[in-house]
Amino acid sequence: MVVAGIFIFAHSMAISSCLCHPLVLPLKDKPIGTWGNVGVDQRLTSAPRSMNAETFGRQITGVGTDLQSEWSFLGGSRVIIRPQVTKFIRHQKGFHIHASWLSGPQLVSTVFTLGTAGVLPFYALMVFAPKAELTKKSMESSIPYVVLGVLYAYLLYLSWTPDTIRLMFASKYWLPELPGIAKMFSSEITLASAWIHLLAVDLFAARHVFQDGLQNQIETRHSVSLCLLFCPIGILTHVITKALTKSS
Repeated sequence: MVVAGIFIFAHSMAISSCLCHPLVLPLKDKPIGTWGNVGVDQRLTSAPRSMNAETFGRQITGVGTDLQSEWSFLGGSRVIIRPQVTKFIRHQKGFHIHASWLSGPQLVSTVFTLGTAGVLPFYALMVFAPKAELTKKSMESSIPYVVLGVLYAYLLYLSWTPDTIRLMFASKYWLPELPGIAKMFSSEITLASAWIHLLAVDLFAARHVFQDGLQNQIETRHSVSLCLLFCPIGILTHVITKALTKSS
């Protein structure tokens, strides 16, 4: 009788504990709490998950949750959530200048475009405003030739190879030959340097034609325009125009 009474008393205490503290059974994929660490907020679920996050240059790897369920005779059932962070990896984010940027195709193309666009205002002044003071002062300046000279020297440095001299003077008489020149100009950098070279020479010739026309009161706009792309023809037309003007 005594044993039966103790068993009945223990059974009634267990039932009352369960009624006062019901067993919490987490539903699948249903949020049961939040937890934040190092600027990262993660909503925890009943199923353990892992997450990689990156905040302010720091990557947190292996962030997970450890869910444990405990039950006691008096306290009932409870769920213990323990966040786990395995390691921190710090990323150094910075700006690095690579040497390839200074000699890449994009830079060569940029130099080519800047050189071409840089000479156009001078031609525009000589053609559309040949008698303006701004045009005269611009043509007396040596700044455009210095800039073009620096660009040409830089591209020449990039395009120079141990075979450059041999290709330029491939003949036994130390004279240039067409196959060697064609092979040398097969590189884009070499072509860009040659183009800058032509721009500088053409602008210098156009300035000479322009100033000669001002001194002798000769029309030079057509000759200057031809000097932009066809410099020898521009010089020839200026000589012809000068001769016709004097004869008349």
